[in-house]
Amino acid sequence: MDSDNSRRRGALRIRQTQGMAWTDPKSAQTYGRELLQGERVRLRPLHEDDLAELERWWNDPVETVLQSNKVLPRPDGWASGLIRAWSSNDKSSGGGFSIESLAEKRLVGHLSLSGADVTTRCADFAIIIGAEHQGRGFGSEAIRMALRYGFDEMGLHRIQLAVWAYNERAIGAYAKAGFREEGHRREVVFHDGMFHDEVLMAILEQEWRGYARPTAVVPRGEP
Repeated sequence: MDSDNSRRRGALRIRQTQGMAWTDPKSAQTYGRELLQGERVRLRPLHEDDLAELERWWNDPVETVLQSNKVLPRPDGWASGLIRAWSSNDKSSGGGFSIESLAEKRLVGHLSLSGADVTTRCADFAIIIGAEHQGRGFGSEAIRMALRYGFDEMGLHRIQLAVWAYNERAIGAYAKAGFREEGHRREVVFHDGMFHDEVLMAILEQEWRGYARPTAVVPRGEP
């Protein structure tokens, strides 16, 4: 069984790289089955009972300092509307997914691709992994799955993101997935009495497919 699965995954990777059309329904079903499920996590729809946990992570100062330009407690429910909008998945411009661990069937994070349009075929990427779930490879796998979804299912040409320069763990995970550093916005966020840079990163479809080898920075860890 494992060898059959390996052959199917290998054949799928060849079709992705070479742009070959499916010749049977099993290939399509394999694609559908593997698109939103990896070895450690799956990407699933937002559930209403996810919101309390997601709000807790967004409001946790340990995470806020990595995600926001201001550490400021917010009232309960402030982020629920945003998360629902990101995860409604009723527009072709993006998609939002709750990240669930396969072993524990437990919510571990959330990610989104947003802002794509038919002209630029470029989307913004964002992800959060709960602090208690970091360091287990959930974030790294979810990033790889989001890239595959963006390029293979949404037809994107470019996926981009921004991250504070002091968040070396996230930068390393993005680089490991193939993102390139494209530039810095200097001294745009103020924390702990000093200004910090923002790093701009992106990956193009042809880089993801392996036609060009990304010269990304050396990975510095996994979320």
